[in-house]
Amino acid sequence: MDYDFNQQVLRTDAAGMPLDWISYREAVHCYHLGQVLYSCGDLLYRVRGGINSQTGEQSVINVNSIVATAGQTRHNYQDRDRYTPPLANKTLFARDGHLCLYCGKEYHRSELSRDHVRPVSQQGGDTWNNVVTACKRCNNFKAGRTPEQAGMALLAVPFTPTHAEYVYLRGRRILVDQMEFLKAHFPRTSPLHQRIETSVLYN
Repeated sequence: MDYDFNQQVLRTDAAGMPLDWISYREAVHCYHLGQVLYSCGDLLYRVRGGINSQTGEQSVINVNSIVATAGQTRHNYQDRDRYTPPLANKTLFARDGHLCLYCGKEYHRSELSRDHVRPVSQQGGDTWNNVVTACKRCNNFKAGRTPEQAGMALLAVPFTPTHAEYVYLRGRRILVDQMEFLKAHFPRTSPLHQRIETSVLYN
């Protein structure tokens, strides 16, 4: 069986809330330390270890696509209702589907930029609710103006992702079972639901 060792494993807490993405090596380490409470999803890897000198049996660790772990987490997400994920261009562009929210065209990441809907020069904040993805041409044309001042229509309302949405936005090559698991934790009103359904239809 051929494995893609770049495939990420979705890590959750004991209650099944998504935490982050980990590599297969990190997942094996969690199994080795006895931190994996349960796993679900498809089998991704079967990692073979050493041979027991007494029994002659070789140790085997099966790594599934989703693992629930105990112990300390990388971050504290106990108060998820007020959690605000860190703002970075990579996840911002993913939130907006790599579309310029002014001209509506899809661009490569290198052709995109972060635009402040209300410019910083007009007391606009560098926050999820005030930034959108814009192609460099539209951003340059808008300059230090609001969309209304520049006569530009904003195609979608910016929003702050929940933690589950943020985990989704940071994922690479998300598997179907991982996608379904994450979607179950999105708010019912999340704009990402429609985008995911559309991408499934056309991919």
